Amino acid sequence: MRAEDMLPDDKNAGEFNGVVVRKGSVGAFLANAKTLADPQVSDEARALAERDMVELLPALRALGVFDVFEIRDATLRALVNDRVVR
Repeated sequence: MRAEDMLPDDKNAGEFNGVVVRKGSVGAFLANAKTLADPQVSDEARALAERDMVELLPALRALGVFDVFEIRDATLRALVNDRVVR
C-alpha cells in the first residue's frame, strides 16, 4: 500500500476506526517525541510537546501504530502507555 492509498494528495484528513486523523499526525508525534527526549529543551517546550503528543494519541491508536511499534525510550513509553490505557 502506498501513502496516497491511505490518504490521497488532495485530502488533509481521513477517518480511521471512527477517528479523524490529519495528514502529518505521525510526523508531529515523532517531532514531539524528539523534543521530549532532548535534555536541553526548556520546561515550557517540553510541556507543549507533551500536550501536543497526548492530543495525537487517539489518532495514532486509530491507525494501529502502537499495535505494530514499541517506543524504545522508557520515559516516553511510560507516558504513552499511561495515556493509551485510559
